[in-house]
Amino acid sequence: MSAAAGLRRAAERIDRRTPAHRDRAVDGLRALALLAVPVGHWMVGGFTVDADGGLHNASPLSAVGALAPASWVLQMLGVFFLVGGYASVLSYHRRPGSAGAWLRGRCARLGRPVLGVAAVWALAAPVLYAAGVPEATLRTAATLVVQPLWFVGVYLVVTALTPYCVRAARRLGGWAAAPLLASVAVVDFLRYGPFAASVPGWVAVLNVLPGWLFAYQLGVAWGEGRIGRRGARLLLAGGAVLFAVLLLGFHYPASMVGVPGAARTNSHPPSLLVLALAAAQSGAAVLLRERLARLLARPALWAPVVVVNLCAMTVLCWHQTAMLAAAVPGAAFTGEVAGLTTAPDSAAWIAARAAWLPVFALLLAGIARYARRFEEPWRRVSAAWRAAAGLLAAGFGAFALGLA
Repeated sequence: MSAAAGLRRAAERIDRRTPAHRDRAVDGLRALALLAVPVGHWMVGGFTVDADGGLHNASPLSAVGALAPASWVLQMLGVFFLVGGYASVLSYHRRPGSAGAWLRGRCARLGRPVLGVAAVWALAAPVLYAAGVPEATLRTAATLVVQPLWFVGVYLVVTALTPYCVRAARRLGGWAAAPLLASVAVVDFLRYGPFAASVPGWVAVLNVLPGWLFAYQLGVAWGEGRIGRRGARLLLAGGAVLFAVLLLGFHYPASMVGVPGAARTNSHPPSLLVLALAAAQSGAAVLLRERLARLLARPALWAPVVVVNLCAMTVLCWHQTAMLAAAVPGAAFTGEVAGLTTAPDSAAWIAARAAWLPVFALLLAGIARYARRFEEPWRRVSAAWRAAAGLLAAGFGAFALGLA
């Protein structure tokens, strides 16, 4: 049997085993938003090599400003939170026990892979250092590995608010997200308006929760059946208009991710521009739901979506490790490798980095084969081993944040 025939049969088997009630469109949106994370990080996660062979983070966005519009497509966290809210409300209504038990289960599912990757890196870092990997490279690697994990903490917080989001959605529908948009607008006015010079820097932190809860609340309203096609059109049009006004009229930075050295950023914490994009993306997602469901009725398209969703946290936690698995040996044995460890300062670098994406994907697939077990319940793991994993993870986190 040929490889193509084997893949086709596997896809058909996955299709047959899919429950009839499974919402394929929502799973497809989740997979799309999830895959945008590694692709985005791989494209903007450049390196430079110092005289001692150490790797340092660099971004092509600093030199190639024309790359900024690509971040409008690759920044799909709004869709991820939208789908998360939709799926959470359905899961919340189906829960067999209390709301507290439901939330603890969600926390465990998200926490296990995070502990796993941090503990593995805590053990690997001393070994790599003893093997001659420069400390600068290890600190760069630690920063990259920890960087995407902020999302898990924020997601846990918004998930804990699901019962309140449900009540708000039942009363106000999609308009329950409007106060969150207004809150971010007020904070942005304080940060960038006429009184910005007298506003303390910590005020920006006030945008973190409402900024990411916005799309999640929309997802909860969608799951409650309170956002239809009319509401979706309003989100798409309103979000697009607000995005254009902020970008052209109020001169928000064009990049949806941080640019090294820039005075302002749309991310960490999210600005009003991020919410405008999330609103437009959410409206488009609701409008395209039926068409996407028809496409994913095909086994060949549905099977990859299932695989990605089954490995969602593994992809999130380990995709930076996959890139490092190529970059660290490249810097050690070759020095500067085009698109890998050369300075990301030209369009040629972008083309060379794009050629590396399949390599990173293959490395991630190889890592996921073993790291996937961290997503499964740790039934055979004793309390002592769990405590050890927690201590290792905390130590690695301290190292990544420069506290150790």
